[in-house]
Amino acid sequence: MREGVGSRVTMEVVAKRAGVSLKSVSRVVNGEAGVSEELRAKVTEAVNALGYVPDVAARSLAGVRSFTIAILFDNPSSNYNMKIQSGAYEACSDAGYHLRLYEIQSDCSDEELIRQLSGILQKGRCDGFVLSPPLCDDSRLLDFLEREQKAYVRIAPVLEPSRTSAVETDDFEAAGEVARLFHRLGHKRIALVNGPVTHGQAIYRRDGFLKAIQSLVPNATVREDWGDFTFYSGMMAGKRLLKGCEPPQAVFATNDDMAAGVMNAAQQMGYRVPEDLSVCGFDDGIIAMTIWPHLTTIHQPIAEMASKAVRMLIEGLPKEPVTRLVNTYLVERDSVASAATLPA
Repeated sequence: MREGVGSRVTMEVVAKRAGVSLKSVSRVVNGEAGVSEELRAKVTEAVNALGYVPDVAARSLAGVRSFTIAILFDNPSSNYNMKIQSGAYEACSDAGYHLRLYEIQSDCSDEELIRQLSGILQKGRCDGFVLSPPLCDDSRLLDFLEREQKAYVRIAPVLEPSRTSAVETDDFEAAGEVARLFHRLGHKRIALVNGPVTHGQAIYRRDGFLKAIQSLVPNATVREDWGDFTFYSGMMAGKRLLKGCEPPQAVFATNDDMAAGVMNAAQQMGYRVPEDLSVCGFDDGIIAMTIWPHLTTIHQPIAEMASKAVRMLIEGLPKEPVTRLVNTYLVERDSVASAATLPA
């Protein structure tokens, strides 16, 4: 029985067996000229031994031969964007591919969006596109790429999740972990700083947190405010929430930038974190360890998600969409404390 039979063999597996780069395997598989006989023999032996059969989508992707992947992004969080780009770059570098970055202004007219996208295609060919939130849920963008027959993978989509291949986390369940943390610490006056309504995962985080809190602490008081995933919006939301005679004991902000803004607001208003107020974020970006106290947060493997998305494009997308799930976990640091420590 040939090695690899019974599971999908990818070009990456072939490359490892042959001891060559993924780009070299692609060149041999697609019959490119200028390939040495030694290289062709190595790859052919690995292909035969593993039973590798390239599908039509993979041939089409490799046949473009630009060896370039592009990221399309429109996210106000520089920490999030940096991790997306880092993960994508690592995957591209390992495979001998180039990486391009394009910022899309999505809050524009249909005509302007098409103009932006057409300009990107005119600048050079790309083998595929990675779409990060909130672009991953922009139907205008998806329709355009499909009309142009461009391969793409979405990161953390919410709308039409089965429409295309994607990489995602379970943000609903992850936010429930924050609720369970607050319950364990004994907090009953709780606040929630939500992200933009146009960001699907922000809604998942809100809903997951509220459902868990309502189940665990039925008599909890939960106040809500809204931000746009920026530090400033978190600071302003924090100031609004902390006004009054009964401020919250704990705040969950649905990304780290806003959580840092809440902590800044608390310090401006004379509250100590975590002695007077517990704060938790979501993402585990660089800011979580550069502010003090260090931020308790949900670790979202953003770089890994981007890396997986790139590898899916390079290996070739199957005819039927697939979803790769990446796990999150709670990282408890210095910004939370038991309600028992709060002043009487």
